Amino acid sequence: MMSFNLLGESAALITSVLWTTCSILFAYAGRRIGALSVNGFRILMAVGMLSGAHILFLGTIIPHANSAQWLYMSLSGVIGLALGDFGYFGTLVILGPRRGTLLMSLAAIFATISGYLILNEILGPWTLFGIIITLTGIIWVILESEELSNELPLSSKEKIYGVLLGLGGATGQGVGLVISKYGMFVVADDPSVPLNPLSATLIRMIAAAIFIWIVIIIFGKFKKVINSAADKKGMKATLGGAFFGPFLGVTLSMVAVTYALAGVAQTLMSLMPVLVIPFVWVLYKQKTSWRGILGAVIAIVGVSILFLF
Repeated sequence: MMSFNLLGESAALITSVLWTTCSILFAYAGRRIGALSVNGFRILMAVGMLSGAHILFLGTIIPHANSAQWLYMSLSGVIGLALGDFGYFGTLVILGPRRGTLLMSLAAIFATISGYLILNEILGPWTLFGIIITLTGIIWVILESEELSNELPLSSKEKIYGVLLGLGGATGQGVGLVISKYGMFVVADDPSVPLNPLSATLIRMIAAAIFIWIVIIIFGKFKKVINSAADKKGMKATLGGAFFGPFLGVTLSMVAVTYALAGVAQTLMSLMPVLVIPFVWVLYKQKTSWRGILGAVIAIVGVSILFLF
């Protein structure tokens, strides 16, 4: 049993690294072509990559899942990948990668609460302690003053809008993750044999893609989004982000939620605020003080507790 838990937790940790990389790429792309365009194009790119991988590894383009699994995985895709990621991209563009990822780390809390309400997952005291320590380290890292990090100050309106988008994104990602686990296990024909993580990811992406492009058309943004594809730098960044995030990262997140508790998996996938430090240091000259380093150490301690207990 421990080996499967370790597999899930390791997948979650790798996912955090991949999502850190795609956060930098999506933040750059979002500033060039807009959050809506990034969300629309990266989801189509991800569906293409996942379809190819599904054919290569499973021999079919259509995932083998029952009707209930299609329903819940699709619902998870709309909530987590369409609505949740729209808030995620929005807060990255407004607040920047460092502050934006802080708010997204709160997805662990929403996943833990949802896991209890939907899946009846009971977290032991050491697990709860590990989650609290990890989130404490993350918050300590991100709340470093702007003067020390060389980040641009924002107006009150921008901060409020960015925070609201971040909270909405975190809620969507956390709840969506738990619904996906419900679809993989609870409504499976044989609950002991979960839906293949690659199939689960493809179903979520297809549903999210349909939803996102319907919204783009309904709100009259189709032409604007299509025209934004002319920005080659923005599209290259979107393609790179789609590979590391929706393709590799989301697939591994399904592996994580298959073998680890939802709250634990989401916490480990919330280490982006710590992992993003070296990226913004090199790319944006946003240096981190001793406070940021201490926060990273605290977060690592929390992760160690999750692995050990």
